[in-house]
Amino acid sequence: MDRGKKSGTSFANVNNKIYMDLKDIIRENTLHYLPAKSLYRCTSVCREWKLYISSPFFAHNQSNFFHDASGFFCQSHSSLPSFISLDAMAYGVRDPSLKFLPEPVDIRCSSNGLLCCQGRTGYKAYYICNPVTQQWKKLPKPDANHGSDPALVLVFKPSCLNFVADYKLICAFQSDLDGYEFEIYSSAEGTWRTSGEICFGNRQIIPCTGVYVDGTVYWQSRSMIVAFDLKSERSTLLYSHSSGSLGEVNGKLCSASIKGSKLTVAELSNAYTNTMQMHSKTRAWSVENVALNNSVFTGQTDQGRVLCIGGETVMICFGRTLISYNMKTKDIKQLATEADYHPRMIPYVNSLVEV
Repeated sequence: MDRGKKSGTSFANVNNKIYMDLKDIIRENTLHYLPAKSLYRCTSVCREWKLYISSPFFAHNQSNFFHDASGFFCQSHSSLPSFISLDAMAYGVRDPSLKFLPEPVDIRCSSNGLLCCQGRTGYKAYYICNPVTQQWKKLPKPDANHGSDPALVLVFKPSCLNFVADYKLICAFQSDLDGYEFEIYSSAEGTWRTSGEICFGNRQIIPCTGVYVDGTVYWQSRSMIVAFDLKSERSTLLYSHSSGSLGEVNGKLCSASIKGSKLTVAELSNAYTNTMQMHSKTRAWSVENVALNNSVFTGQTDQGRVLCIGGETVMICFGRTLISYNMKTKDIKQLATEADYHPRMIPYVNSLVEV
């Protein structure tokens, strides 16, 4: 009888050890791959997990491992921002209207969990924030006049070496010398600096089209793409035959457009810049929507329009119906039917990055 009790106790101890080891393995090797909303739910598993997920070290770790597009911040004229999630169970923010900021704002751009907004009062200051943690920073006033609808691109690449986000905000603004100049804010230096480069020519940059790909910032213009290399601080023009939405796919600059049920993505094959004007050579492939009989397309007579593209996800608008299309899995999902029109949609990553 005593031998049986000892055996039972030993078996229970083994079970507890396996459970504890499995819990530790999941905590150490899996949690940092999850989005912020899912992680907040994980804090209720146990006190140990809550303390672990709440630590600055874990937030830093998660921001380095989780880079998936989680949804889109959107905003119509004069309205508050809102958030459309690609998966409401996994991705989300507590205050999509960004009321935690000190004034009403307009969303401008985002990068790997950070969101850039612009205030509506005073000199219309820029704010960098993380909508998940509600941390924010007000940037100093720029030296140049960026205009009423600035052409901004936020550049943030998570690094294992930096526990506080090291980012840059680049604005292409109209020069008095007939062209565009570039002003750069560096979080490491805490100041604005105007580059000596000028992109000459009478052309109009479309403000909300900016995208950062592999060291270069791109903006769309009429039949052209303006490129600004951040390392050399030289600009060049790429001739583009596509009027689609610019984005990054597999580390390359791409332009996506849709006609009927046919999505076409053009990839820039020689994405480099130099002091000479460069013609862009593109290769294009078409992705037929595999779910044409899907109910999301039933009765859709409006011409589709690509709102944005990033990673493997393309956001398409049919009238007031918003659809996400995954180019890798070919999944099509109706996200929302909005009563209001959203001229600006910005991809967002559900990250715990510290501002």
